[in-house]
Amino acid sequence: MNRNDYQSGWDTDQFPNSVPEVALAYYEILKAGGFTTGGTNFDAKLRRQSLDAADLIAAHVGAMDVCARGMKAAAALLEDGTLEERRAARYAGWDSAAAREMLSGGLQECFDRVMTDKINPEPRSGQQERLENLINRRV
Repeated sequence: MNRNDYQSGWDTDQFPNSVPEVALAYYEILKAGGFTTGGTNFDAKLRRQSLDAADLIAAHVGAMDVCARGMKAAAALLEDGTLEERRAARYAGWDSAAAREMLSGGLQECFDRVMTDKINPEPRSGQQERLENLINRRV
């Protein structure tokens, strides 16, 4: 486990330090049945001017604390069920037989269907801020 840089999109091999980000990762892991043959491994190293052995220890300790808090938050989110309910509501339209059929083909088939049936969906709020607040209440 490591983190990236939002500005560049690059994996920077830094120790995790965001409980909400880690909570979302663990949420998906727990939702899929949890760890069955492994656990968390830090694919990370010290950065910038962190040169001392104490820095490496502090990085591991801090990252483990972030992971522990993230795991607890993920478990609370799963137990609560609100995040899953909101996700299901957001993508409910893709549960229809027509939508599944459209998704089962390639991009050309999807394009042809959109053009033939004159599919023109209206934008709908993803309620990003509400979902972020939901997650932040658990961390």
